[in-house]
Amino acid sequence: MRAAVIHQHGGPGCIQFEKNFPDPRPGPDDVILRVRACSLNYHDIFTRRGMPGIKIPLPCIMGNDFSGDIVELGANVKDWAVGNRVVVDPIDRVGGGGMIGEMWHGGMAEYCRVPVAHLVRVPDEVSYEQAAVLPVAYGAAYRMMFSNGDVQPKDKILILGASGGVGTCCVLFCKMIGAQVVATASSAAKIERLRAMGVDHVIDTSSQDFVKEIWRIYTKPHRRYFTGGVDVVVNYIGGDTWVQSLKVVRRGGKVLTCGAAAGFAPQEDLRYIWSFEIKVLGSNGWMREDLEKLLELTRSKKLTPLIEHRFKLDQVNEAFRLMEDRQLFGKIVLEP
Repeated sequence: MRAAVIHQHGGPGCIQFEKNFPDPRPGPDDVILRVRACSLNYHDIFTRRGMPGIKIPLPCIMGNDFSGDIVELGANVKDWAVGNRVVVDPIDRVGGGGMIGEMWHGGMAEYCRVPVAHLVRVPDEVSYEQAAVLPVAYGAAYRMMFSNGDVQPKDKILILGASGGVGTCCVLFCKMIGAQVVATASSAAKIERLRAMGVDHVIDTSSQDFVKEIWRIYTKPHRRYFTGGVDVVVNYIGGDTWVQSLKVVRRGGKVLTCGAAAGFAPQEDLRYIWSFEIKVLGSNGWMREDLEKLLELTRSKKLTPLIEHRFKLDQVNEAFRLMEDRQLFGKIVLEP
């Protein structure tokens, strides 16, 4: 089969496109999927580079997020049939397997062996591409904002790094429920795209201080009178944006996080947390029910996942370059 493979960890360009990688065979509790769409995530970059403390079996076919059709069943598989349309929940929820696309071969190939515990049915109204982008980015964003963050239509929400995969998910969710959203980005093209999505205010972080801009738009938060600032900050950036985030939240507001793209050990200032009674809420991935809710929102047309770029499997290194150089807006999909 055709597959995108890493034989050793490395930088840009090290993924090899192979035309004759061995076809997978199912174990008793597995199925074989014909992969129809596989979306990229920053997690794939970390897997390609190698992660401290995590030993990834090599060679490795990456790709956490993918969808397709069942083409073969293992001997013990009873509740699935050849031809079923499915999306893969890559997280091991039963123990012993590891994350698909990391410890198991993933979706950057024509075919993939998948244990049945990872399968989720895809409604006919949801395309393969839409299903493939949902688990990692949309799942993390949904859990952060709704399952844990309890974001409400009345909220004023600041989304940092709003043009990336998780960021655009958060923007879509805000607009879906009617919340007021302020988004940050650092290029004119991304700012225009965010405005086209219906964002209420956009802050250009290449030339503007988002703290001062929030104070200008909503006034400075007041710790005695519960006035000013935003209700929620979505910050999966970390680094030197962390304390700045605390300065724009109203008393009793929330900071939501599911990552730290710019650094996980930022300077802290606890005074803001106690004096403004800020709730800091973390989210780790998603649960199966989050993914099922996302599929239903997509089926009912309440949510339309944003897919910006499509590549063939032999263009995998170019797709990674686009993501690594932060030139993307929304999600990237590979078509094996």
